[in-house]
Amino acid sequence: MLVLFVLLYLLFNIGIGYWASRRVHNTTDFLLAGRRLPFYISTTVVFATWFGSETLLGASSEFASHGLLGVIEDPFGAALCLVLVGLFFAKRIYRMNLLTLGDYYRIRFNKTTEQIAAFFMVISYFGWIAAQMVALGIVMNQVFGISTVAGILIGSGIVIGYTFLGGMWSVSITDFVQTVMIIGGLIFICWDLLRQVPLQEVTAGLPDNFFRFVPDERGAVSWLNYFGLWITIGLGSIPQQDVFQRVMSAKSERVAVAASVSAGFLYLTVAFIPLLLALYAKHLYPGLMQQDAQLLVPGLILRSSSMLVKVLFFGALISAIISTASGGILAPASIMSENMLRPLLKNVTDTQLLRLSRFSVLVVAAVSLSMALLRSNIYELVSESSALSLVSLFVPLVAGMFWSKTNSAAAIGSMLAGMGVWLLALYFEPEVNPMLYGLAGSIAGLLLGQVVGQKSAMKERHKSMAEPGAF
Repeated sequence: MLVLFVLLYLLFNIGIGYWASRRVHNTTDFLLAGRRLPFYISTTVVFATWFGSETLLGASSEFASHGLLGVIEDPFGAALCLVLVGLFFAKRIYRMNLLTLGDYYRIRFNKTTEQIAAFFMVISYFGWIAAQMVALGIVMNQVFGISTVAGILIGSGIVIGYTFLGGMWSVSITDFVQTVMIIGGLIFICWDLLRQVPLQEVTAGLPDNFFRFVPDERGAVSWLNYFGLWITIGLGSIPQQDVFQRVMSAKSERVAVAASVSAGFLYLTVAFIPLLLALYAKHLYPGLMQQDAQLLVPGLILRSSSMLVKVLFFGALISAIISTASGGILAPASIMSENMLRPLLKNVTDTQLLRLSRFSVLVVAAVSLSMALLRSNIYELVSESSALSLVSLFVPLVAGMFWSKTNSAAAIGSMLAGMGVWLLALYFEPEVNPMLYGLAGSIAGLLLGQVVGQKSAMKERHKSMAEPGAF
C-alpha cells in the first residue's frame, strides 16, 4: 500500500511538471515564472528553497548526535539568510529587473566579473544538488527496498524530467502543493507521536547541555567556529541563484520582500518538527543511531506509525526533496545558459536561449549525479556548497550594492583571493573553520583590488589628459 501511494505521488509530480510546461513561452517564464507569483505562492516557493534533505535527514541526524549546537547552520542560519535577503537585498535587486544574479555582476562591474562570478556560482551548486539526489536514493531504498544507487538514478530522473519541461513554473506550482503537504504531514506526525509518548519522557535522558545554544568554551577558536556556523548558510547563500530566482519570481518588489521574510520565519518554525522526530527516534529505537544516522526519522516512521502516517511522511519527505532538487538544478543551469554560454554565441534569440537553458539543466544534472554516486553525506555536501559562495561571492555582492565606489578590480580581487585562501586553508586544516580564512581573504582582496583599481583609473585619466587635443 505504501509503495502504491508513493508511486502515485511521483506520477502526480510528473503530471504537474508537464502541465506547468504549457505556461512556458519564453526564457523569463522558464527561469522566473514570468515574474507573476502572488504572495502565497511566492512564500511557499522561497520556503522550499532549502526545506529538503538537509533539514529532514541531515539536520535531524546532526541534532540527535550533537544537540542544538549541531544545527546552528540549518535551520537557524538558513532562516537568517531568508530574512536578511528580504530586509536588505530583495527590493534593490528586484528593481534591476535581472534574469539571473550573474547579470548583476556584469551590470554593476563588467563582463569579466560576471564570468568569474558565474563560474563560482555554478560549481557551488553541484554538492547541493548531489545531496538532494542522495536523499532521494535513501528514501527509495527505505520505501521500495531497492539499492540506494538505483534510488538515486530513478529519483534524479523524475526531478530532471519535470525541471527540463516546466522550469520555474514547474518548481513554483509543485512547491506550493508540496509545502502544504510537508507542513500538514509533519504536524500530523508530530501530534501522533506526542499522543503516544510524552515529550518529557523523551527529553528526560538527554545530556544537560543538549539544548545549549552557545559554546561553553571560552576560547576564541570555539567562538569563531560558532560564528562560522551562523554565516555558512546565513550569509553564504545570499549570493546564490536559487534564492535570487525564487525571490525575483514574485509579481512585485513588495511581494518579494514580504515573501522572503515570511518564508524565513516559517522555515524556522517548521524545521523544528524533524528535529523533534529525531529525538523520538533516538529514544524509541536507539539502535538506529548505530546505523546510518540519516535514516533516523524514516526509520522511526516505518517502525512505529500507521499506514496513514507513513504515507503522509514519505509524501512530505519526497515533496521536500523534489522541490529543493528541482530548484537547485534550475539555478546553476540559468547561470550557465545566460552568463557563461550566451556571451560565447552571437545574436541569440529568446527561443534559442530557452533551448540553451534546457540543455544546461541536463549538464548540471549529469555532473551532480556523478557526485551523488561518489559521496553520501548530505550535511557535508550542503555545507561545502554554501561555504564556496560565501568566500567568493558574498563580499563583492554586498560591497557593490552598498558601497558606490567599489570597482571591478575590487570585485575580482575579492572573489579570487577569497577562493584561494579558502582552498589553502582547507589543505592545512587549521583549528578555525577554513571558511573564515576565506572570508577574511575575500575582504582583503576587495580592499587591495579597490586601491589597484583606483590607481589604474587615475593613470588612465592622466594619460588621456596628456594626449594632444585632450583640451
